[in-house]
This record gives sequence, structure tokens and C-alpha cells, in this order.
Amino acid sequence: MSDSKAPIPPLLLVGCGRMGQAMLAGWNKDGLAPSWIVDPETELPKASQHRIARSAGDVPATFQPAAVILAIKPQVAEQAMRALSARIGNAVVLSIMAGRTLSGLREALPNAGGLVRAMPNTPAAIGRGVSVAVADRNTSASHRALCDRLLRAAGTVEWVEDEAQLDAVTAVSGSGPAYVFLLAELLEKAAMTQGLPPSLARTLARETVAGAGALLAAWPDQDAATLRRNVTSPNGTTQAALEVLMREENWPDATEKAIDAATRRSRELAS
Repeated sequence: MSDSKAPIPPLLLVGCGRMGQAMLAGWNKDGLAPSWIVDPETELPKASQHRIARSAGDVPATFQPAAVILAIKPQVAEQAMRALSARIGNAVVLSIMAGRTLSGLREALPNAGGLVRAMPNTPAAIGRGVSVAVADRNTSASHRALCDRLLRAAGTVEWVEDEAQLDAVTAVSGSGPAYVFLLAELLEKAAMTQGLPPSLARTLARETVAGAGALLAAWPDQDAATLRRNVTSPNGTTQAALEVLMREENWPDATEKAIDAATRRSRELAS
């Protein structure tokens, strides 16, 4: 969607927590022009070409970013957006805040040249995240392309036209890493119950989850059900375990209920 060989134009990153830092690292690799970062605690290396402001109001009015990235907690966003409203210019605003709708962002930032809302997930910290984005109707093709490039610095990007789908996206991929970590946690615990030493149980659980995920990534044309069947020998140990896990009242029912609960909570948090 964009020329990835061209330098990334100046940005204003509001919030530099784990997700902000992960994205900033990717942008720097792509040749980010001197930019401003708003964060009360972040410190940059002395050699950095970027500048830090402790609040949005401290960013020089002469600085004209191509994009403003909102990577702050929703509960502290109001003050930052009030300070930004009059100085955004024609920049596109890319929000990765949970629960903040496009209409709510437009009300707070009426002068923004375009608005994009995205839901990334924590594997973005190692460049293996997946983000789903949606743009409002005032967002130009060039602004959308810039946001696409910024999100791709952290992994895969998908776009939707219906903002309501982001609630399910949040439940599946936004919260999804926690479900996988829970699986590793439970595998480790079960291994110790069967008598394996803790260090071995942890290694087996983590490497199994990581390796299975790598296979999914390496074989994108094969669906998960096919891969599951391929490693399940008739009447073997895997089948014995799956017959327990795949009972309707176990994993199938619990997974559907979990995603439904997370989706409903996402809707409740939307504003």
C-alpha cells in the first residue's frame, strides 16, 4: 500500500509503553524522520534524533507530524486529546486505544485529517503481532497507506470496513495471547502432576506451544483442523487426550463462551 523504501515522515507518538516502544523500534528500523514522543516517563538514548515531551501541550506548535499515534490508556486520553485538538493540522490520527470508537475520536479531534482505529496484540513487541484496522470515511488513501505501513512495523495487518467487528477482533487476537499463555501454564502444571521436574515441565510446555505456533505460521495453506488430524494417530495418546478436550462441554463450549464474554466486554468499554 505504500513505498516501504521511503523514510517514514515525522510522527507524534503519544504514549510510549510496551506497545508504543515496540512500534517505535520498528519505525526506527524503517528510517523514521526526527519525531516527538509524548510520555511522562520515557527516556531516549542521548544519540536519538527524536525528542521527548512530558505532556502533549509541551510539543512545539511548529512541529507538523504526518501522523499522530495514540498509544495511551483510554482513561488518560481526554487531557491529551484536548491539548492535541488545535495542533494536529492535516495529520492522520492512528489510535490503538482499546474501546475508543471512531465517532468518539472524531468528536474529540474534529480537525484530524483522517482517523484510523487499530487493535494490535502483544507479539508486536517482537515484530510478530497482528493488527486489525478500520478507517473513518474522511481518511484518504494516502493516510490509510501511511497507517498501514506504521502497523506493519509490528507484524501483519488486516483491514475491515465495519468498526463493530473490532469487538470480536479484540476478543480473539487482542486478548488471544493470554489464552495461549494459559495453555502453556496448564500444560506445565499438568506435566508436573505427572511427575516431571518443574524445569523440564516448563521447557516442554513452552517449546511445544511455540513450535506448534511456528508450524501454523510456516504452513498457512493448511487449516488448524488438518494439522491437528495429521498429528493424531488412531487409538494413540493424542487421540486419548483429544477425546477429553473436544467433548462439547469442555474446550468447544468453553472457548465459545470465553470469546463471547470478551466481545461483550469490549462493547461495554466502547465510547
